[in-house]
Amino acid sequence: MNPTYDFTGQVAFVTGAGSGMGLAAARAFAGAGAAVALADIDETALNTAAEQLTDEGCQVLALPCDVTDEEQVAAAVDRTVDAFGRLDMAYNNAGIQIPPADAAEEGADQFDRVHAINLRGIWACMKHELRHMRTQGSGAIVNCSSLGGLVGIPGRASYHSSKHGVIGLTTSAALEYAPRGIRINAVCPGTIDTPMVSAMTAKGELDRAEAEANQPIGRLGTAEEMAQAVLWLCSPGAGFVVGVALPVDGGYVAR
Repeated sequence: MNPTYDFTGQVAFVTGAGSGMGLAAARAFAGAGAAVALADIDETALNTAAEQLTDEGCQVLALPCDVTDEEQVAAAVDRTVDAFGRLDMAYNNAGIQIPPADAAEEGADQFDRVHAINLRGIWACMKHELRHMRTQGSGAIVNCSSLGGLVGIPGRASYHSSKHGVIGLTTSAALEYAPRGIRINAVCPGTIDTPMVSAMTAKGELDRAEAEANQPIGRLGTAEEMAQAVLWLCSPGAGFVVGVALPVDGGYVAR
């Protein structure tokens, strides 16, 4: 049984909201009464998600946005505040995985791409969210790192460096903004059953059975379980939680 939250009158901004963990979080925020801005680079998925949530009675705003473009990020955050009047919560979720590669062979283009989305994208989102939240003197931001931000895995150096970087951004900004009434934390998902993971499995980049066995709980996580962790971090229940990188990984990093 999941806890319930009352975010009536509050506004959430979610990136990568067209599917997977982003969509689950957007739906959970909206189900708790928040108005939600959905941002995603995939306009087809974004519009489908917005239509679904609207049909469910949710108050949403669809915002096409490439998080590697700071101007687009700034415009999306500004449009959220223009439409809803404020910004209370943000889940900076947009990210990609790249195929495994030998650290001595991987191309600079792959390194640059994964960092542009996974790290620079979160930097840009957090920057422009904070510009609004500091005026209010309140807010909660959750950045999406990964178990790959806490450990290393052979063949994943570039991806893991981007996710380690997210934790560095999170902890430093958390210390800077906690005195101003803004809490910043990160979630570190394990292997979650999302379209991204399904695509990796289909391409032979991930062995699902092995991934399940590597998580002590014996299964993949769900997008809805990730959403519950995000909502808790944004809720008054986590009011004394600042600068945490929370593993939500079925016990992977506890081994």
